[in-house]
Amino acid sequence: MKFEDVTFTGPPFDDAPLLNALPPELAAFLLEENGFIAVRGGFHVRGACHEPAWHSLRVAWLGPESVASRYPTVRPDDIPFAEDAVGDQFLLRHGVVHRLSAETGEVESLDVGLSDFVSRAADDPIEYLNLGPLVAFEDTGGRLAPGQLLNVYPPYCVDAPGERSIRAISAQEQHRSLARLAEEIRDLTDGTRIRIVPKAQ
Repeated sequence: MKFEDVTFTGPPFDDAPLLNALPPELAAFLLEENGFIAVRGGFHVRGACHEPAWHSLRVAWLGPESVASRYPTVRPDDIPFAEDAVGDQFLLRHGVVHRLSAETGEVESLDVGLSDFVSRAADDPIEYLNLGPLVAFEDTGGRLAPGQLLNVYPPYCVDAPGERSIRAISAQEQHRSLARLAEEIRDLTDGTRIRIVPKAQ
């Protein structure tokens, strides 16, 4: 599948043990190209490499700050092989792709396998991957650099009046911020009033 607007391609793979631990279909996919960032930052597929850390599938899957370590809804054997522009994660769970809403920690099955998921993402990435935030960011002249994600304030999970601000921050910072938000609102019921204090710039 050919993706448009590729802004980063992964280095040669240097993590053979991890590659050998992956399902054959995902391993074969990464052997063709060791991950990439496409759609101008809207779709990031991680690679079997140690560096850069933000591109490493090992870091996201098995590291001390793995996706599973931050979200109770993610199982240790869920493979966070990709993410979108705001840091929502795409997990491979027993051959089926699931989407983790990183703001809330909710996991939803997309009811497709890896091949179908990649094909649909390549055919219509803006619609299929919900890349509205990226389009809004670009409409203001913004551009995502490799290693960055979009931070949205107030978060989309909050019913707030007025416009939302969208800015680019490091992927690591965005992952930590979203996981902290999901933890803090985990036990709240719908309609609960909350106060979000933005981090000082």
